[in-house]
Amino acid sequence: MKGKESKPHIGIFGRRNNGKSSIINVLTGQETAIVSEQAGTTTDPVKKSLEIPGVGASVLIDTAGIDDTGALGKKRVEKSLKSLEVIDAALLVITENTFGKPEEDLLLSFEKQQIPFLIIHNKSDLTPLSDHFSETIKNKYGVNVIPFSAVAPENLDFLWTQLKNIIPATVYQRKSLLAGIIKSGDVILLIAPQDSEAPEGRLILPQVQVIRDILDNEAIAIVTKVDEAETFLKKMTPKPALVITDSQVFHRVKQFVPAEMPLTGFSIVLASQHGTFYDYLQGTPKIAELQDNDRVLILESCTHHVTCDDIGRHKIPAWMQQFTGKKLNFDVVAGVEPPPRPITDYALILQCGGCVLTKKQILARVSPAAGLHIPVSNYGMAIAFMQGIFDRAVKPFNQLKITN
Repeated sequence: MKGKESKPHIGIFGRRNNGKSSIINVLTGQETAIVSEQAGTTTDPVKKSLEIPGVGASVLIDTAGIDDTGALGKKRVEKSLKSLEVIDAALLVITENTFGKPEEDLLLSFEKQQIPFLIIHNKSDLTPLSDHFSETIKNKYGVNVIPFSAVAPENLDFLWTQLKNIIPATVYQRKSLLAGIIKSGDVILLIAPQDSEAPEGRLILPQVQVIRDILDNEAIAIVTKVDEAETFLKKMTPKPALVITDSQVFHRVKQFVPAEMPLTGFSIVLASQHGTFYDYLQGTPKIAELQDNDRVLILESCTHHVTCDDIGRHKIPAWMQQFTGKKLNFDVVAGVEPPPRPITDYALILQCGGCVLTKKQILARVSPAAGLHIPVSNYGMAIAFMQGIFDRAVKPFNQLKITN
């Protein structure tokens, strides 16, 4: 399952036929999920975007029943549990005052992953929530059981409020990308090449995110392509307080941006917010220590049309072998799929900018490697290192003493 947007992700879990899909339909106000009396209708996690009052755009993930049986059912449960790596909050749906080992195991997983959760007693119009049952659950897990009926959702507003309360504010109240680096009135020059990977008729997401952040900081964004940047920079008044470019053209841009002028890349800006920046700082120089036949894992965030100019699948592997002079092996994984080999088989993990992932999703991908002392880096920082501009490109963020 793939995280495609840096929005709060809420997983909905429970046994088969407990009405998880019906609750999703109530929350989204439309027939988003298939509803059936037959248990096991939902087989794979299904994602649906919705707007949560006071939070904003979010993603609901409907999962298969946690009590599914058989070899195929076991695989469905495994896929459901895999979604714990990307969710920020969870809804556990129960019915008929029933709570057993499947629910206990799931709440234990929530605790290990530090996932806040609600317990919803669905179909309360058919079987009312028992006071004794509710009190027992509250005493054991410290949360109130919410009586609910997807057929007659009279307390829907209350459920919305409770759901908003458990979503960590840090997920949707994101800190500024450039706060402390730029100030009100600063002019920021963005050099944005438009190569074959750029979407037709629009800018790529990291460029859009940085432009918005500049405006939010009451600064001024000026955008140009590489060919026009050198001439424009000579005439530019006032001079830019910061130059941000695509890391792929560091080798060109560093030739005409004065050494005293702060310069960084879009991918590095994103890493400073929701990457493991400190681990990247430590891991990037390890590129120079790669040996023949070492294996490098490249983690993409989104699916896209792959061209001969693809940054992760073609350019970076070619640059890295040229830089090291070694014969290296590369595996590429898109989305949040697991790598094809054990993580310990890799000498380096390389994460893309992660513009479409939440910080939790980034951490889930790279933290296991960092915990095993496997060097991790990201596209922008790796390219900056290989282009001999690493210290300069990370300097603005080092000055803020950014850590994990």
